[in-house]
Amino acid sequence: MACLIAAPASGSGKTLFSLSLIAWARHQGLSVQPFKVGPDYLDPQLLSVAAGRPCRNLDLPLCGSRWVQQTFHSHGGRTDLALVEGVMGLFDGIGSGSDGSSAAVARELNLPVLLVVDAGGQAQSLAALVRGFQSHEPRVQLAGVVLNRVSSDRHRDLLADVLRSIDVPLLGALPRDLQLDLPSRHLGLAPAHEIERFASRLAAWADLAERHLDITRLRPLLTAPSGGIDPLQAQLERHTTAVVQPTTPLPVAVAQDAAFHFRYPEMQEALEILGMPVLPWSPLADAPIPDEAIGLILPGGFPEQHAAALSQCQRSLKALRDWFGHKPLYAECGGMLLLGHSLTDLEGTAHAMAGLLPFQAAKDRLQVGYRQLTTCADSLLLRRGERWMGHEFHRWQLRPLAGDPPVGNEERLWQVEGWRSERREEGWKRTNVHASWVHLHWGGSWTIPCRWRAALETAVKATAF
Repeated sequence: MACLIAAPASGSGKTLFSLSLIAWARHQGLSVQPFKVGPDYLDPQLLSVAAGRPCRNLDLPLCGSRWVQQTFHSHGGRTDLALVEGVMGLFDGIGSGSDGSSAAVARELNLPVLLVVDAGGQAQSLAALVRGFQSHEPRVQLAGVVLNRVSSDRHRDLLADVLRSIDVPLLGALPRDLQLDLPSRHLGLAPAHEIERFASRLAAWADLAERHLDITRLRPLLTAPSGGIDPLQAQLERHTTAVVQPTTPLPVAVAQDAAFHFRYPEMQEALEILGMPVLPWSPLADAPIPDEAIGLILPGGFPEQHAAALSQCQRSLKALRDWFGHKPLYAECGGMLLLGHSLTDLEGTAHAMAGLLPFQAAKDRLQVGYRQLTTCADSLLLRRGERWMGHEFHRWQLRPLAGDPPVGNEERLWQVEGWRSERREEGWKRTNVHASWVHLHWGGSWTIPCRWRAALETAVKATAF
């Protein structure tokens, strides 16, 4: 049976441990399907590159129970091994509760939990910590503990005695080694394409697993689940009466480069299964939008890191200006920032962007969490009064242009609220434009790709006259 890799808190070493197991499996010639709990883009990029296949997010609030079950069994059933990396601390969910937590996914999928503990500076206190996680939720089964940042062999032996005294299996002890640490930035771990010598790191992680993990006892905890129907195929079959099978391809340009890379794999898969082949477009390369594209998607990423370079990409910015309002455009989070008047970089210097939406974007306090959304009016993809669930994660804020009147309600997409987050109107609803801070999951929200296809069909008909 596969297991869920969790920890008492973020930064304990879950991803390093997961990468070590994946690297070991690949070194043994075994295929492995990685999963990640929650609305994360960065850890899945690392897990995807290591595994050689897309990591799949298991997100109960965004996608629901059926989607999570089908995703786990379908994709996990195609490989030799499978593992699920948790999010934050084991029981950390929405607000002060555990909804959406790693523990919730472990209960949903009936997975045992492998607890990764940062052992630095600990001895007998480890017993109190582990006992707390054992007893907090009886429905969550603890399969064992892996220690991280162990300072010496003596330290490892001491901690092994502590765990033995409470009858908890020790399944590995990773040493304290700065060379093993993963680089991070303002929103979490650095994306895979920014990590130098990733291939050589994989070899080092495989060796780390061989030398410091109890592979004999860990191997059964990586057993892949039984197979099942692909969740997107299941969505298509459930909605066959509502979805006309596509006959004419409607290509969609999707921004894909170092500035824009926050995408769930199901977005592209949903587009393609509905007859919308994806055309990669790189704003950073100052490339024109592909001529054959009918729709354009600007996903999130780190445009603030590349703001100076983007401001010099005049051909890309002109292509956006020519596109805006004429053909369907979907932009979320970092993709939306490209549409504003200016964007400050990591040092606080402002750089000109496309100038299509009336805001300046500058660094501010962190906004993170699930968001309940109530649509204000009919728009490109939404209908008045609908309720949606999304996720927000950014440190930049939008400021109105000096002298401009406040944005009217008729331009706003939806009302947004979340735990300890004030209810507010957010997003832009313009002709053929959806732009918002909020990330949606296109695979778990089948209505979105279907309405996007309908919007493209309408755009094609409009240009035919």
